[in-house]
Amino acid sequence: MPEKHDLAVIGGGSGGLACAQRAAEYGARVVVIEAARLGGTCVNVGCVPKKVMWNAAELAAGLEDAAEYGFALDVRGLEFAALKGRRDAYVARLNDIYASNLGKRGVALIRGHARLAGAHEIAIGGRTILAERIVIATGGRPQRAQFPGGEHCIDSDGFFELSALPARTLVAGSGYVAVELAGILAGLGSRVTLAIRFDRVLRSFDTMLGDGAMQGLRDAGVEIVTGATAASLARRKSALELTLSDGRVLPPVDCMLWAAGREPLVHDLGLGHAGIALDAAGFVQVDKYQQTSAAHVFAIGDVTGRLPLTPVAIAAGRRLADRLYGGMEGRHLDYGNVPTVIFTHPPIGTVGLTEAEARTRFGSGDVRTYASSFVPLYHALTTRKPRANMKLVVTGPEERIVGLHVIGEGADEMLQGFAVAVKMGARKRDFDDTVAIHPTSAEEFVTMR
Repeated sequence: MPEKHDLAVIGGGSGGLACAQRAAEYGARVVVIEAARLGGTCVNVGCVPKKVMWNAAELAAGLEDAAEYGFALDVRGLEFAALKGRRDAYVARLNDIYASNLGKRGVALIRGHARLAGAHEIAIGGRTILAERIVIATGGRPQRAQFPGGEHCIDSDGFFELSALPARTLVAGSGYVAVELAGILAGLGSRVTLAIRFDRVLRSFDTMLGDGAMQGLRDAGVEIVTGATAASLARRKSALELTLSDGRVLPPVDCMLWAAGREPLVHDLGLGHAGIALDAAGFVQVDKYQQTSAAHVFAIGDVTGRLPLTPVAIAAGRRLADRLYGGMEGRHLDYGNVPTVIFTHPPIGTVGLTEAEARTRFGSGDVRTYASSFVPLYHALTTRKPRANMKLVVTGPEERIVGLHVIGEGADEMLQGFAVAVKMGARKRDFDDTVAIHPTSAEEFVTMR
């Protein structure tokens, strides 16, 4: 007889685990099916190990600043293998913690590749289970380079497999993954070239942030090549040489990292057996309740293509469980005003509409911006003088804040509280009426004129 469950979650990433555990807390019989390591992209080859590497790059910059603060240090350099070993051990501990947490909540775990075999039937190898409801939370993966010689590239997953720091690295892409990894590699000591198709990185973000990220990369020594469309990659002895579509040949490098988009993991899931529709890009189509085209099947996280961020997947998964098993009718995730941070150097924090989006939605005459640009106090004693830039986008006679953007030291930590304010509908006057915390960078948001 096939095993029967109330809920089967296909995918043991952040969103799937959050949904499974919340449903189990309500008393549902839940099973998670995962073929790889628990934790998904974020824990294994994404935000967690990325943040460790970003911390290392920030520490490298801090060591350079230390002398200007009066510290006499003898720094012998980075032992990359030691950094990788400690990082990987930390990730392994997280894998074990996730497995333990499932057990504590009575969630069954099946290791293997799941494939829908019918309306409520899932096959895992030679094993079959039945589930009243199914959640697809399989996530995504980096898109592969589709040009001659592209097989010589690594992707963001491959970045975490590097056993040594490349002396020369070419990063291709202009989104947050490319920008973050280019900054990390440069901060750790690699000579980095960033190849982008257009004239600016982070084109979907406020222009202030993209411009600031470009400046930060250049300050770190990154060479940025614009108008760059890859045509072919050739291996010349021990080096790689990229030829662009316009005939330009970039200087040879030891490693090329392709970071130009991600795609959903939907291969061989048997979605057609359950009548689950995909959009033109191959993502699982869902409504605001994470409902697919099948009445009993739901999807959350990167596999849906909607704001591919770990906290979004977690929030969507928990709200889905609240609605299905917690008696919270109508409970769903509001995808508006979701804050996010990009771990550039310095970091970026953003929530709400860009200035351009606000002018399109409300009309230019109904939109006003407030901005500030300054050198943070930390750099009063340092040779390097990276600027912090902040912007408030407001609309209407009440000057409701519809966008808040910052690039600068501490942006990653200051954004969360401001995101709460924006989510609650704060006005510029509310910020003005808040007493500043001095001396901080964050105080600029409540003192702008």
